[in-house]
Amino acid sequence: MRMNTMYVCICHGVTDKKIEASIEEGATTMKQLSTQLGVASQCGKCARVTKKILNEKLLALAENAAQVA
Repeated sequence: MRMNTMYVCICHGVTDKKIEASIEEGATTMKQLSTQLGVASQCGKCARVTKKILNEKLLALAENAAQVA
């Protein structure tokens, strides 16, 4: 888990925390994150980092769900 906040999308002012919050609220695809937050919709330089955060967060959520079950 990241301790500091990092700006991922400068074009839309989106931080890693905002991306993680959207995933926790149900976003599971890049398209959903792009629609909700605007990431990867302008210059596109944030797409790789956003995808990494998405994959890591979905994996962590799946692991937590498996531990609870």
